[in-house]
Amino acid sequence: MLSAEKNERLTRVGPGTPMGELLRRYWWPVATHDMATRIPVKRRLLGEDLVLYRDGSGTVGLLAEQCPHRRAALWLGCTEEEGLRCGYHGWRFDADGRCLEQPGEPADSTFKDRIRATAYPVQELGGLVFAYLGPLPAPELPRYDLFVWEDAWRDIGHAELPCNFVQIMENSVDPYHVEWLHGRYGNFLREIGGKAAPLPVVSKKHVKVAFEVFEHGILKRRVLEGHTEEDEDWKVGHPLVFPHMLRVGAAGLATFQIRVPIDDENTWHVWYQTYRPEGGAPAQETIPTYEVPLFDERGEYLRDYVDGQDIVAWITQGRISDRTKEHLGRSDLGVILLRKLYAEQMDAVARGEDPLCTYREPHDVIDLPMEKDKFGSAMAFRQLWTRESSVRYSPIKEEVLQLFGDPVPTW
Repeated sequence: MLSAEKNERLTRVGPGTPMGELLRRYWWPVATHDMATRIPVKRRLLGEDLVLYRDGSGTVGLLAEQCPHRRAALWLGCTEEEGLRCGYHGWRFDADGRCLEQPGEPADSTFKDRIRATAYPVQELGGLVFAYLGPLPAPELPRYDLFVWEDAWRDIGHAELPCNFVQIMENSVDPYHVEWLHGRYGNFLREIGGKAAPLPVVSKKHVKVAFEVFEHGILKRRVLEGHTEEDEDWKVGHPLVFPHMLRVGAAGLATFQIRVPIDDENTWHVWYQTYRPEGGAPAQETIPTYEVPLFDERGEYLRDYVDGQDIVAWITQGRISDRTKEHLGRSDLGVILLRKLYAEQMDAVARGEDPLCTYREPHDVIDLPMEKDKFGSAMAFRQLWTRESSVRYSPIKEEVLQLFGDPVPTW
């Protein structure tokens, strides 16, 4: 368990908090590519209210929500060829926050030259818009492999979840939940729902697990019943990319689960999928995006698939899990290690150091480790993923199966 003070330190992400200061040293997805349009939209990141827009020249801007003139919201505004014009009195700002125009002020006034809106750097990569809210100079935007592969298809699912991002990240270093939440519980739901066969690949017992801190975060390894340390689940493993992503996948299919703190009690969860068959995929015209639903037609949380079961486990811990009342065991060594790593990196930032996974030199790609034969069979993993993950809601899920030539699963 944690003390109330340590739990506060772990979960509060606003400006000036230890975790908030750590997280502001990283680039964060703030939107999918199709959210950045000529129509300004509200976004919220790390407890800060923001406005995202794309002006007539194609430049993407991210400004603090309130206009520095009379504090009206800048999403009540219109985009121009250059910049965003406040709808209240017409003041216009560019993507760097400079005030370009102040209607109503004298023509010879220099007042606009002394006014700036709060603006944040943004970059587009792989169908996402990334933002940096920390001190300048900003580090390099990490070009992780899934974001930059040129011969892959992609789709992007997303949902807003009413819970703190840390309890989602802790799930990423909790392998034992797979055989119980997705295995026993998931198969129980299949049984009572009249589905004949259990899911085979999530039901295997964990014989051995291990975690190690490495250059990209935490590497997770496992040996499942019937497997050995020669299998890729152990020899290669897959990473939690610090501070906010889980990498999951198998040959040809790889996913980033990106946990973006909206504020202390809400998280924007992004499922970033790539599909890359042997020899590469044909060109993709656009990257489809889709919302992952949380509720069924009766208003109850969806639990009949793997990601839905995870979501309910995260949310039912509460908006912020009360870790003063938990009881950790030996099976929770990954959770303990992650909390220790967060604490160490908060301390590093307090000392004025760059935290783990900060990149100051330009680079082409950052390749991450990942198993090819997940759970002993890449095809079985792909079949599971296109039916039992958020991909079930993707508009291209059938095309993905055709891309790999995989048979339709019978379970």
